[in-house]
Amino acid sequence: MLEIIPAIDLLGGKAVRLRRGDYDSQMQVADDPVQVAAGFAADGATCLHIVDLDGARTGDGVNLPVIREIIRAVPSLRVQVGGGIRTLDRAAQVLDAGAARIIIGTTAASGDGAVIGAMLEKYASEIIVGADTKNGYVAVHGWEQESTERTEAFGVRLTAMGAERFLFTDVSRDGMLEGVNAGATAAFARATGKPTLASGGVASLDDVAECARLQPNGVEGVIIGKALYAGRFTVADALRVAREAAH
Repeated sequence: MLEIIPAIDLLGGKAVRLRRGDYDSQMQVADDPVQVAAGFAADGATCLHIVDLDGARTGDGVNLPVIREIIRAVPSLRVQVGGGIRTLDRAAQVLDAGAARIIIGTTAASGDGAVIGAMLEKYASEIIVGADTKNGYVAVHGWEQESTERTEAFGVRLTAMGAERFLFTDVSRDGMLEGVNAGATAAFARATGKPTLASGGVASLDDVAECARLQPNGVEGVIIGKALYAGRFTVADALRVAREAAH
């Protein structure tokens, strides 16, 4: 069954949403991210996606105490964390805080090849490589820059380095409620041959159903943010659609 993964974006310890990854578009959605996480769990979620926006921009760990508290307070959730994980030490910090998986994005795309190689060697099964795409190219540094590498080529290159799982995000759709980029997500998953999570633009239960139909291509889950906060549907609704698609 397609995995339904609600998202919490953290900025200054608060839960916020951005549009297209633009920090100037931030809108606070909750004072207490722990309460938000508990609500998702109560609705049936078993996995939670956390993005440390401060970390993505600066590489520091200002939100680590909040992440640790979410993991402690809601033990039924497997938590995956991304944002600013650019060194082995930082990867170890986040995993030691209780994260089940970590998302490596900017490092893999634009950093030292030896660093991502060392990370994959040590933590391959815990790493999700973020394939953030903008106009077909990898987007880096908190989505504020485009690289010169095509996203599918990046995925193939990282697979050869040992990557076991990917998160494909169309930056142009993220937070816009314009619908998920199903075609590009499926093409990426086929190119790498690795399990891939879909993200960016999920607006309706039709998008959830479409992602469920992509499972034969290697799409194993979908990350949902703004649609949940905007009240378009609930985690329970999405789980129902995923279950129906599985039968």
